[in-house]
Amino acid sequence: MYEFHGDRKRYFDIQTENAAQYVIPFIEEKYTITPGMRVLEIGCGEGGVLKAFLQKGCEGVGVELDAPRIEDAREFLKEEIEAGKIKFIIRDIYQVDIEEELGGHFDIIVLKDVIEHIYDQERLVAWMKTFLKENGIIFFGFPPWYMPFGGHQQMCRSRISKLPYLHLLPRGLYQWILTKNKEKVKELMEVVDTGISIERFEKICKKNRLSDPE
Repeated sequence: MYEFHGDRKRYFDIQTENAAQYVIPFIEEKYTITPGMRVLEIGCGEGGVLKAFLQKGCEGVGVELDAPRIEDAREFLKEEIEAGKIKFIIRDIYQVDIEEELGGHFDIIVLKDVIEHIYDQERLVAWMKTFLKENGIIFFGFPPWYMPFGGHQQMCRSRISKLPYLHLLPRGLYQWILTKNKEKVKELMEVVDTGISIERFEKICKKNRLSDPE
């Protein structure tokens, strides 16, 4: 359904455009972004979202586990890296040293299309708070589990990529359909285990005393 996922540069450009048109304006409804602010993105991929923040004069740090995606990021943002505006780290976020590797705390932390892939979401949210400056904010963007494509099936290669709510079928039946259509069963079934609803997300935020900025 979304063929651009196979074209990394095109996907990078789309991520930058999406962040510039939607993510940043959404944040700015509640929080003023000024040049020099430090932005951390966890699960940054190729760095497309961070590029939009660089265009606002911010400094960026991206943390990612997938080395090939960071290789692309370093190619796409070579000039910005050389100018000291951004850096990328291939590491588990739980193993990163805030001061030595990240250079200190952040004004903004971004998690876009990431939290729904994490098993211990409560632990991650609690850990992220330790990276924030006082009065800093965290932006979460994710497809809620009960939305039409909350199971990420739009990334399938077969016709099931166009079938909404397919992920809400009984687990065994859904897995059988994925297998029958030669899809990436392991990856998509992981989302079944980690997918997060709006209600669960709100409970996690409440437990960690995170609230919508006034």
